[in-house]
Amino acid sequence: MQKIVLSLIILFPLTGLAQRKDSTKTIVLQEVIVNGIKTVRGTGHMPEVKDGIIYAGKKNEVILVDSLDANKAINNTRQILGRIPGLNIVETETGGFTANGIGTRGLNPTQSIEMNVRQDGYNISGDIYGYNESYYLPPMEAVSRIEMVRGAASLQFGAQFGGMVNYVLNEAPKDKKIEWFSSETGGSFGLFNTFNAVGGTLNKFSYYGFVQYRTMDGWRPNSKQWQLSGFGRLQYNPSENLKFGVEYTLLRNRIKMPGGLTDSMFEANPRSSFRTRNWIKSPWNIINGYAEVKISPQTSLNIKSSIMFSNRSLVWRNEDGGAGALDIIDPATGKYVNREVGIEDMNNSNTEIRLLHDYSIGKTFNTLSAGIRYTYAWFVKQSGGEGTTGTDFDLSVTGEFGKDINFTTSNIAPFAENIFRLNNRFSITPGFRMEYLKSTSDGYKIKSGVKLPSHENRKRLVPLFGVGTEYKVTGNTNLYANISQAYRPITYSDLTPFGVTSIIDPDLKDASGYNADLGYRGTVKKYLNFDVGLFYMAYQNRIGKILVTPASVPAYTLRTNVANSVHKGIESYAEFNILKYLNEESKKGLSVFNSLALIDAKYTSGAFKGNRVETAAKYINRLGITYNDKILSGTFQMSNVGDAYGDATNVRQSENPVAGYIPAYTVLDASLTYRFQRYSLKAGINNIADKKYFTQRADEYPGPGIIPSVGRSFYLGITAKF
Repeated sequence: MQKIVLSLIILFPLTGLAQRKDSTKTIVLQEVIVNGIKTVRGTGHMPEVKDGIIYAGKKNEVILVDSLDANKAINNTRQILGRIPGLNIVETETGGFTANGIGTRGLNPTQSIEMNVRQDGYNISGDIYGYNESYYLPPMEAVSRIEMVRGAASLQFGAQFGGMVNYVLNEAPKDKKIEWFSSETGGSFGLFNTFNAVGGTLNKFSYYGFVQYRTMDGWRPNSKQWQLSGFGRLQYNPSENLKFGVEYTLLRNRIKMPGGLTDSMFEANPRSSFRTRNWIKSPWNIINGYAEVKISPQTSLNIKSSIMFSNRSLVWRNEDGGAGALDIIDPATGKYVNREVGIEDMNNSNTEIRLLHDYSIGKTFNTLSAGIRYTYAWFVKQSGGEGTTGTDFDLSVTGEFGKDINFTTSNIAPFAENIFRLNNRFSITPGFRMEYLKSTSDGYKIKSGVKLPSHENRKRLVPLFGVGTEYKVTGNTNLYANISQAYRPITYSDLTPFGVTSIIDPDLKDASGYNADLGYRGTVKKYLNFDVGLFYMAYQNRIGKILVTPASVPAYTLRTNVANSVHKGIESYAEFNILKYLNEESKKGLSVFNSLALIDAKYTSGAFKGNRVETAAKYINRLGITYNDKILSGTFQMSNVGDAYGDATNVRQSENPVAGYIPAYTVLDASLTYRFQRYSLKAGINNIADKKYFTQRADEYPGPGIIPSVGRSFYLGITAKF
């Protein structure tokens, strides 16, 4: 069934009168243009303008999460986000990370470090630039839609190459004082997930909140974890032209990490684990305040200001000796070796102010979106501390940390984009962003028993330009093209990771480049949704890993500016509803969909010219079929991802498990939902064929080495709404 999420935006004052006359009076109606997210079955595109943001001419997707049949209890990313073409997913959530990471167009997906990750429009990663890793994602049962903009997002949201992904949480029901939603799910390997939400509207106040608790034993030994997440929002609407509110998000967890494997270990038994003493926790806290003001029918103001105070702490048998170094009791001492402790405190404040203004020049109607972002982040990193010989979660340290450094990042970024509508079909949208960055570090590192001071102060002023165009072929289809500059500064984790088998190049440089898109997208009546396009991304001074094999010491990987790379290819999505095609008014739907990306990502300079970029698959193909009616819906999906390499040398085998081949794989998933009255039953099978595969070779935690993906699993759940 076609779903339309309407965003009513008053674009300009009365330019003509719509009149209705009767015997007593004349009613004058103001002209209103309705922009909407139009989809065939839960996947579509953003309108030209929404919530003060310009999407015209940009490659973008939106997913309506409630319409999907998927394992939302464990945020199964390939089922939920898999319809976005070219999305590379690193499946490590049950291996020690708190969330699966994503990347686009052959970029590194680990912890979504190439993405700008947001919730309700504000940042939820550790730091916009200094430490842009994501340890928290909202539970998918709380998410109404997911918005993604590719590389052209650099002008509106920030300079990341991969683009922006925004998880928009559910709104409070407007017609109820209280509504309660509950979802209970159980599954394989000790999975239990409970999600409960409540919301409502009382006069001019509205509220929404949820609590989620999840625990699982894990597919591999030593994978037991629990997670508690919560959210609360209170909003006040004093008038139709003003609303403001406050939100609070929290995450608490404790995860046991099974560690990484060598190639031979994985081949012998991918479910094996040789680390029994590795633990991590990452409490996350975010407070956000916001205000939306309609200054006039032509002008609106949007303000979001957030504060994050969070942490990542781990104690582990570190990477010394690589994945092949077993964590066993020393016969001579009768004890384990001392573990390593690392603690990171992540804090940041972000304020974004956006102004949207509609105006006319002659007969042309135009839209300006302008604003400024101010960010200040402070980050305390303590690593290399000698921990206990015990097995439980214990952050006790003997002596000093090997590194103790305070980092700060200051960022001021004014930006502006303008839609010039040359006629009712063709528009051009130039844009500009200026990034001012100041980063500092102050502390010490201990090397060979000597404490060395570590001080650094860097300033950058980076201008970014871009332009997009859009031509409306029909009322619901358009051609789009854009080109936008991008930028990625050196991050804290590039310079001082927790502990890696890689050596860090002291002469690392910032990366820069640009993204370009050309495509055709739209909907045809109620039965076809499509987006077919070409992309080209130039990435200069790309930071990556190379395998070094000196004669005097064991082989190691070096984290450095490998070279320049070019990523190009085709991205396409098509969804065809067979029953709607045969009968447009059918109350049932039977859709087939295909999300396909063909990616050519190679180094174009340096010693590895012609080699493939690490982690970049040549193809990502997801094919599925969905049936839905008022009572029953189900989805069967195949995910087929091409092979890749762990480092820029493209070696297939190495003693260092970080470098090596990542084989292609095919995974099958099926989900089913049955609805009756206020209740729904849901069930599914993930990885139906029990495929043994992996998506990452990690050079630090939760490895080092291969992090296997989860085998066949089942889930069963029930939801209720009152």
